[in-house]
Amino acid sequence: MKLFGTDGIRGTINQYPMIPELCMKVGMSLCFILKQRISHKPKILIGKDTRISGYMIESALTAGITSMGGDVYLVGPIPTPAIAFLVKSMRQDAGMVISASHNPFPDNGIKIFSNDGFKVSEDIENTIEKFLNEPDFPQSRPQAKALGKAFRIEDAVGRYIEFVKSTLPKNFTFEGLKVVIDPANGAAYKITPTLFRELGAEVITINDKPDGLNINRECGALYPQELIKKVIETQANLGIAHDGDADRTILIDEKGNIIDGDIILSIWATELKKQKKLKKNTVVATVMTNSGVENYLKTQGIKLIRTQVGDRYVVEEMLKGGYNLGGEQSGHIVCLDYSCTGDGAITAVQVAYIMMKNGKFLSELTKEISRYPQLLKNIRIPERISKEEAIKKLEDLNFKISKLQQEIKGRILIRPSGTEPKIRIMVEEEDPGRANKILEELEELVKQKLY
Repeated sequence: MKLFGTDGIRGTINQYPMIPELCMKVGMSLCFILKQRISHKPKILIGKDTRISGYMIESALTAGITSMGGDVYLVGPIPTPAIAFLVKSMRQDAGMVISASHNPFPDNGIKIFSNDGFKVSEDIENTIEKFLNEPDFPQSRPQAKALGKAFRIEDAVGRYIEFVKSTLPKNFTFEGLKVVIDPANGAAYKITPTLFRELGAEVITINDKPDGLNINRECGALYPQELIKKVIETQANLGIAHDGDADRTILIDEKGNIIDGDIILSIWATELKKQKKLKKNTVVATVMTNSGVENYLKTQGIKLIRTQVGDRYVVEEMLKGGYNLGGEQSGHIVCLDYSCTGDGAITAVQVAYIMMKNGKFLSELTKEISRYPQLLKNIRIPERISKEEAIKKLEDLNFKISKLQQEIKGRILIRPSGTEPKIRIMVEEEDPGRANKILEELEELVKQKLY
């Protein structure tokens, strides 16, 4: 069974692979790899979101790392992108985030970052998996005097807030801006509200009282209905929703419309091009990005390059092509001018800055961007078969998909989720009725193959 997906290891807590024994071995494996590459005692930064299971995994990782002679620096609940920043600024050798992102609280996961702030390569992930599958790993362990220590870093949140503020022009403020923030009872429950208050905005918060069990529960980026209601009720200028680890942001305009990652990417790209700061006048997105958005970008003289779903693939393409802006429909937006990964807080302040600088409501900035209707369906893979087996079973549908694709103006996409045991179906078509009919037909065919 392959453990690493598109965003680290993830699963239901106290079920394989998210059991403390394996988590401890992940820490041991990472530390062992680092010791082969560096001449000093490894230093590894660990952050987490607000899930109750974070305590267990944090302790297991710490035990594994220190047992192999590495030092651990604990920062507590903090967004994933904060670890990407801190691992560089604190000169750490690696960073780990304990989070299952947008998943409900029974799930958790582990994401690993290199000392340059980027997610570790697939080579390192494969090496970790190899060690995890070796029953006699490690063959030797350090003596007592060579064990590592664990330290708690108290000012990590403040460091990250100051970093996000530094992405704006000096002395620029959000005075006169009224925002409602929904951090999904997750890792940014203190950070984003504090950030906007310190920048001068009037801030209203909802779902900012995590109890270990309520992360992502009918709130945040995946469930923005309460945020929409609050924005309209309070006559706010902007609504901001994160997921559990705040590497993504979905916005709500002053009229209550959802502004997803596709639209955010378009707004930001257009502004950067206007400032002559969009490298090669190109943005990187995924196969999920709406064709209507691609058409809009063309009118602005901006090229869109697509990758497979997963922010790691977006970043890989950005680095390969020398581009500085990319993202996903889900709200992961990466600007390499500031961060090495999707950063929800930076995305929020940058869009607010674009609004304030241009003196426009968010609805005005988005009015020219149209989208084709896009219908989505998720089908859970039965426990009796692996994701790889499911993909193989669905290969027979390729001819049918190609035939349907020729009959519509939009796009059809069937793909496995990179983070959950699910098959995702997407139908994009100008005619919603036609799209729905095709979606139902494909759903039935997929179920027949899997069940």
